[in-house]
Formats: sequence, C-alpha cells, structure tokens
Amino acid sequence: MCTYATLQTDIDGSAKGPGGKWFHATNATVYFDHPVHAMAEHTLNIDLADPAAGPSQRVAVELTADSARRLVAAIEGALASAPAEMTL
Repeated sequence: MCTYATLQTDIDGSAKGPGGKWFHATNATVYFDHPVHAMAEHTLNIDLADPAAGPSQRVAVELTADSARRLVAAIEGALASAPAEMTL
C-alpha cells in the first residue's frame, strides 16, 4: 500500500552528491513509500536537492521506519545539546 503522502520544505545546508562534490541543498522531500534500493518493503525516503541546479544535484536516503525514528531522536538530541544561541 502506498501513502502518496509527500512533504516538502525549504532548507539551507550542504550535501555531498555524485562524484563526492558538495552542493548547496535548498529543498528536502520526505515520503514513506516503496524504496528503490533498500532491502525493505517500505522506507522513509528523504531527498535533499538543489532543484535550480538540475536533477544531478540530489542526495537520496531510504531508511526503515525504526531507523528513521532513531535518526529523528539523534537529531533532536544533538540540537538539544547545543547552546540555544547556536541553534537560532
């Protein structure tokens, strides 16, 4: 079963893409669906991209639901450990 639920948000950061080159990531797309490569029935899929630079400026991640939840917790923990003035 597919959810077709796709969320997009603007981001400001960097990602290492094809050929090991860094690029400015301006867009994140997140959805739960069938993976392309991961060995799982469904995965949380995250695409970090710079659409203005074309389709090759993209990094994709496919995570099991458990892995995605652990990543969210790790991100929240890392942000919580930093002084508030650094995370503005």
